[in-house]
Amino acid sequence: MNIKVLGSGCAKCKKLYGNVEEALRESGMEATLEKVEDINKIIDYGVMMTPALVINENVKSVGKVLSLKDIIKLIS
Repeated sequence: MNIKVLGSGCAKCKKLYGNVEEALRESGMEATLEKVEDINKIIDYGVMMTPALVINENVKSVGKVLSLKDIIKLIS
């Protein structure tokens, strides 16, 4: 599984990244986790509001910090 957190490095983006890390630990799932801060790459996903969560190249969430529970649902 490939997971990307799209964002400029703002507090919400960092929080989402941390929540994804924690969700992976809690669920025992293995994934490649990447932070994407390049605005052109973010726009390539059609994302106009960050943070955004991309799982296996599919945008799953835009503009909010998901809870651990919500992230675990998406990665399971």
